[in-house]
Amino acid sequence: MAHPTQLGFQDAASPVMEELLHFHDHALMIVFLISTLVLYIIVAMVSTKLTNKYILDSQEIEIVWTVLPAVILILIALPSLRILYLMDEINDPHLTIKAMGHQWYWSYEYTDYESLGFDSYMIPTQDLTPGQFRLLETDHRMVIPMESPIRVLVSAEDVLHSWAVPSLGVKMDAVPGRLNQTAFIASRPGVFYGQCSEICGANHSFMPIVVEAVPLTHFENWSTLMLEDA
Repeated sequence: MAHPTQLGFQDAASPVMEELLHFHDHALMIVFLISTLVLYIIVAMVSTKLTNKYILDSQEIEIVWTVLPAVILILIALPSLRILYLMDEINDPHLTIKAMGHQWYWSYEYTDYESLGFDSYMIPTQDLTPGQFRLLETDHRMVIPMESPIRVLVSAEDVLHSWAVPSLGVKMDAVPGRLNQTAFIASRPGVFYGQCSEICGANHSFMPIVVEAVPLTHFENWSTLMLEDA
């Protein structure tokens, strides 16, 4: 999860997030090189009185500053499109979970089970135990098996919400009357925190998301206990 003074992204916990990190570094390097070149040209023009008399009517320069930006945009667009298709691809999910946004909590339904579902509310600050995170902990976590394709169906009961978990590279709008879907694979065990990422009212900041990735055997034990308590 994020920590104080952090400048970069959270550690990747899914293959898609790893791809997003690589693309971010790729795009940032291009921006850095362009900024350096522009700064050098500005400094050179300001610090010298010499001027090429053909600079205002040079066909070569016009060709360069037309073709070069097009090539740069292609270098940015191609990997971006690849990741967009990766994020949109859902092949044979092992588990499907429906996440419904409410003012101001989330409810989860494991559609592969008959009666496995629960509401997930933020734990108030006064009820936190040492080691828990303020405004991020919930009374029920969304538990998933690690290294398994997970499909999440996202919608809302009332107003616009957005289901987002940065470490997993997931962000999907929850729109009333519409069912959106996204998919991810948790590549390691852990607890991953997110929050509603669409302003949805007075308590928008108080509807966190907690995803816990566990080994498959632990998930089976957890689901059995939840079904027995239902």
